Amino acid sequence: MTETTSSAGTRERSPEFSFVQSALRGLRADLFRDVRAYRPLPRLATDGPFARQFPQRIRRELDILPHIVVACLTLVSLAIGVLAATDELAALVLGTIAAAPVALTLVRPVFAWWISLAAAPVLVVEGGGLYPWAGGSIFAHTAVMAIVAARTRPRTAAWMWAISGVYGVVGGGLFGGWYDSDAVPMAMFSGIVLALVVLIQVNRTTRRQVVAERTVTAVERDKRTLLEERTTIARELHDVVAHHMSVVAIQAEAAPYRVENPPPELEQAFVTIRENAVAALTELRRVLGVVRVESSAYPTAPDAPQPTLADLDRLLENVREAGLTVTRTVTGAVRDLPPGVELSAYRIVQEALSNTLRHAPGAEATVEVSYVLGGLGLRVVNGPATGLLKPSPGAGHGITGMRERVSMLSGEMTAGGTDGGGYEITVFVPVATAPEADA
Repeated sequence: MTETTSSAGTRERSPEFSFVQSALRGLRADLFRDVRAYRPLPRLATDGPFARQFPQRIRRELDILPHIVVACLTLVSLAIGVLAATDELAALVLGTIAAAPVALTLVRPVFAWWISLAAAPVLVVEGGGLYPWAGGSIFAHTAVMAIVAARTRPRTAAWMWAISGVYGVVGGGLFGGWYDSDAVPMAMFSGIVLALVVLIQVNRTTRRQVVAERTVTAVERDKRTLLEERTTIARELHDVVAHHMSVVAIQAEAAPYRVENPPPELEQAFVTIRENAVAALTELRRVLGVVRVESSAYPTAPDAPQPTLADLDRLLENVREAGLTVTRTVTGAVRDLPPGVELSAYRIVQEALSNTLRHAPGAEATVEVSYVLGGLGLRVVNGPATGLLKPSPGAGHGITGMRERVSMLSGEMTAGGTDGGGYEITVFVPVATAPEADA
C-alpha cells in the first residue's frame, strides 16, 4: 500500500490502500457500531413463493417460522452442551452458555455473535475436551453466525467467519497446539453453512430487486403509453379547436359589413370578439404546437380533416378488405355531434376493430351506434377467432387510448370478454342537448 503525491500537492492513495480502508470501514459498521442495538427478528412474509406452497389456514401461522427455527437451534445447542459435560451442574452451566447466544439472536444479533465468540474459550476451560471450540461451540457458534448472516449482509458473514478463524488459529496454539485442534474442521463447517446462507440471501434479494424493477418498468410503460395517447388526442383536438376559432375570428371580422350602418357599440363588440378569438388561437398554437411535429404515431398530415362518424362506412370497407366480417347498426335519430365527440367515437371504433383483426383473426364483428337522448352510445362486439391465422400479440395500448378518450369526454366505458369467447366494448359519451330555438 503506497501513497503518491500529485503535481498539485495532493496525496493520491493506491487502490490497495483504498480497498483496505473500505474493508475496515465496513468491519466497523457491521460488527462494532451499535453492537447492542435492539433488532427483533421479523416475521416471515406469508405472500412469498415458499408460503404459497401451504394451505391458507397453515399459511396464516407461518409468520413465526423464523422464531421456531431459532428456538429449535437453541435447544439443539443446549443439548450438545449438556452432553459434553461430566456432571449435572457443569452440564447445566455449559449448556446455558452455549445456547444463550443463539436465543439472543432473536433481539440483538450482532451482540449475540460477540457473546458466542467470548463464550468459546470459557467452554474450553470449563468443559475440556476439544479446543478451541469445545462442547457445543461448533454447532452453537455456527448457528449464531448463520442467523446473523441471514439478517444482515454477505459482508458481515465474511467478517464473522474471518474473525472466528483468527480465534481458531490463536486459540489452537494457546490451548494445546495444532495437533488436536478442531479449528480447521470448524472453519470448513462454518464456511459451508455461511456460504449456503449467503447464497440463499443473495438469491432472495435479487428476486426482490427484479420484481421491483419489473413493477417500476410496468408503471413507467403505462405512464408513457398514457402520455402518448394524450398527445395524440391533443394533436387531433388542436386541429378541431383551431378550425372553429379561425371561423369565429373570420365571422367576427366580416359581421359589421353585413349590417347597414351598424352602431359603434356593435362594431366594437365584434372587434373585441375577433381580438379574443385571435388571441385564443395564438395561445392554443403556442401551447399545443409542439404536438404538431411529424411523428410515426401520427401518420395523418397535420392539415388533413379529422374523421367523423360519417366516415365509418369507409372505415368498415377497409377492415372488410382486410378479412374482417363486420356489420353496422345505427339506432336513434342521426344528428350532428360536437367535433370532439365525433372524432373520439370514430377513433374508438377504429381501435376496437383493429384489436379484433389482431387478436381474433377470422372473427365476425358488430358495430352499434346509438343516438340516444343525452348522449351517444357505441358497442363493438366480436366473436372468437375462427381462422387459421394465429392472433398477434399487441402492446396493450389500445384499451388505454380508448379509456383516455372516453374519460376526456366524461363518459363511461366497459371492456371485457363475452360468454362465447369473444370481446365486447361498450361506451357512452354524454352530449348536452342544444336548446330549441324560440318559435
